[in-house]
Amino acid sequence: MSASNDDGGQTSLSKARSLDEVAEYWDEHSLADRWEATHDVEVEVRASRRHRISLDPDVFGDIRSEAKLRGIATETLVNLWLKERLEEIASGRP
Repeated sequence: MSASNDDGGQTSLSKARSLDEVAEYWDEHSLADRWEATHDVEVEVRASRRHRISLDPDVFGDIRSEAKLRGIATETLVNLWLKERLEEIASGRP
């Protein structure tokens, strides 16, 4: 992410020259006070599609507990375990 534009390296609203300066500016100012200085932009987002599956409540509880012990999100642990298992299957190990 760049904090500069075509006006010599400064952002147009904050006149900041670094991301730290931009952050400091917006910590002290409200966009509501500068709304007229903004313009519409068009953004395209390409996110991977997520799929939901149902788990037995007891299985989910066990996974959630294990994830909490590891300090990671339940979804992250499930994805790690599934990926590991699929790699084992692909390599011919049971």
